[in-house]
Amino acid sequence: MKKNAFIVVGFALTYLIGCTPKKAEKEEVETYKVTSALVKDTVVLKEYVAQIQSIQNVEIRAQVKGYLEAINIDEGQMARQGQILFNIMPKEYEAEMLKAKAEARKADLECQNTKTLADKNIVSNTELAIAQSKLEEAKAELAKAELFLSFTKIKAPFDGTVDRLKFKLGSLIDEGTLLTTLSNNKEIYAYFNVSESEYLDYKTSAKAEDKNHVSLILANGAEHTTKGTIETIESEFDNTTGNIAFRAKFSNPNLLLKHGETGKVRLTIPVKNALLIPQKATYELQDKTYVYVVDNTNRIRAKNIIIKQKLSNLFIVESGITATDKILLEGVQTVKEDDIIKPKFIEPSDAVYHLQLINP
Repeated sequence: MKKNAFIVVGFALTYLIGCTPKKAEKEEVETYKVTSALVKDTVVLKEYVAQIQSIQNVEIRAQVKGYLEAINIDEGQMARQGQILFNIMPKEYEAEMLKAKAEARKADLECQNTKTLADKNIVSNTELAIAQSKLEEAKAELAKAELFLSFTKIKAPFDGTVDRLKFKLGSLIDEGTLLTTLSNNKEIYAYFNVSESEYLDYKTSAKAEDKNHVSLILANGAEHTTKGTIETIESEFDNTTGNIAFRAKFSNPNLLLKHGETGKVRLTIPVKNALLIPQKATYELQDKTYVYVVDNTNRIRAKNIIIKQKLSNLFIVESGITATDKILLEGVQTVKEDDIIKPKFIEPSDAVYHLQLINP
């Protein structure tokens, strides 16, 4: 009886095994969405570290030697053009001026006397010419003395903000001594460096009237209230860095920006015929970026691509694929090299729909 039972069970197992299809025969090729790169003109927002400088920034130095008799301005205060900032004790220079004035008066009297004698032919015209020369020399000395006396009153050359005062009242000041710095911050310059490729993209942009407008991002991340314009580009590239310097000008109505400050200039760089792919279609391996390309037999192959620029949800591809290559759009993390798939093609414009075409 047991023997018959074993025979029945064995027959049943044989029947079941024989009726079960092979696993390989049940497997179906999975469907995955594929697309191509979208070729489109776009813009890239690039940020560059910028050095901020006042439109006017000068050192205020003493032009004569003496004791600092008066300081008429404080640090951080606004000075008006022509306002006297410092007084250097003028006594010595007043004395020199009075002496020069007396010498000029004396020379003038001698010249008049010589002229009277020359008119009467008592002295020659040569002596008159010598007297006139002495008078001119005395006048020059007087002008020089008056100039040195004026140097004892140090005035602001333009409207601006006074920096730190280097000396206290009563200090002995030598000629050429730096007293303070004066900055006109009503407008500022922002200097920043641009790479050669980005410079070429900028210069070859189609809309020349729009490309000069830039923004300034401050150190706290806030954007400056007014837009700036690029005024100048230096004539040569730096051989060590491969960069070229730009200068942008910004108005500064609230005097928020100061000389020596730092920030970031945000520049809009147009990119013509950019090759755009969604970031989700890529994966990274050993610091390199790859996509899966689907060949004519629907087999997937990994291809290394070079990224030119990262946008919000897109990559601008510099090299590695062409606009005609079909790339895997979804399932990048589930497939592997040499897998055969059933592709479902998505138009490139639909694949990047809702994705931002410029970086924030």
